[in-house]
Amino acid sequence: MGRPGPKVEPLNLTDGERAELERWVRRRKGAQDLALRARLILACDAIGEDCLPVSTKVVAEQVGVSRETVSKWRRRFLADRLAGLADEPRPGRPRTVRDEQVADLIARTLETKPANATHWSTRAMARQMGLSQSTVSRVWRAFGLQPHRSETFKLSADPFFVEKVHDVVGLYLDPPERALVLCVDEKSQIQALDRSQPVLPMMPGVPERATHDYVRAGTTTLFAALDVASGKVIGSLHRRHRAVEFKKFLIKVDNEVPAELDVHLICDNYATHKTPAIKKWLLAHPRFHLHFTPTGSSWLNLVERWFAELTTKQIRRGVHKTVHALEHDIRAWIASWNEDPKPFVWTKTAEEILDALASYCRRISDSGH
Repeated sequence: MGRPGPKVEPLNLTDGERAELERWVRRRKGAQDLALRARLILACDAIGEDCLPVSTKVVAEQVGVSRETVSKWRRRFLADRLAGLADEPRPGRPRTVRDEQVADLIARTLETKPANATHWSTRAMARQMGLSQSTVSRVWRAFGLQPHRSETFKLSADPFFVEKVHDVVGLYLDPPERALVLCVDEKSQIQALDRSQPVLPMMPGVPERATHDYVRAGTTTLFAALDVASGKVIGSLHRRHRAVEFKKFLIKVDNEVPAELDVHLICDNYATHKTPAIKKWLLAHPRFHLHFTPTGSSWLNLVERWFAELTTKQIRRGVHKTVHALEHDIRAWIASWNEDPKPFVWTKTAEEILDALASYCRRISDSGH
């Protein structure tokens, strides 16, 4: 005959306590440790075949915890009921930085600059505030402050900004029927650069290495027209960047686009697009329609995104001893792109763009700048 264990004091759950414990168990987004304690207490309240509360051992086996854990939370519940199941404050070092110091640190970061620099560093701010560098770093991370970072922006001053945004975005989202929408721009002054010493190839654990200096062999200009619908590109390379070269590019576009289609060209406000020679040529080719992006808003022209692909994948790390070699590689890259073109999909409406800019301007105005 086994030795009887100690008597277990009944919990005597009320209806309200049982309902709350069952809710904790069912709650999917609740803390799992709290759900485990709720299941444990519900199991402790069960009555065995001998009409007595089930033993600690049985509850431990049912819930999958140790008997010591069952005894601990049973005692906590008997002492404080539901409140006893919450985590107690853990021992540790008390806070050494007051809320007022944190507020002062944030205010100084946002509103002041050091006397001998353009922005605060963690060390400079720590000396200024009398805090540790790690404390400043933790506060900055908590509030998303990054004084070392800076981004550029420019708000267009074009008086017809709203109208032009509606015009260009309308072509992206709802292009006209029996027409081709082409984003046109020039990537000028592309340099043919040859490194002063041979490029060392990549090896395991070592990236590709190239000298920081280079020899300039000359420049070329790429005229490109990106088909918004298909992603294909019509390109033309010229050594100079004038209205004469732009007219030659328009003639190439005219020859490559089927004659039954209208052509809508999205351009920037560069002077070569508006010379008398270009206007005369456009009058002689009425199927061509020019649409201009707002001044200082090249981000609205999708061909700029394609230029970024060209720069990243071909030009930036390219090595070219002559301009001819550079132009050959650019033509080959365009041909490879057109074999499997990937159109860039415009998603924002004109209203969403204008609302975002208005919100940004309000924030600048409210900040006092």
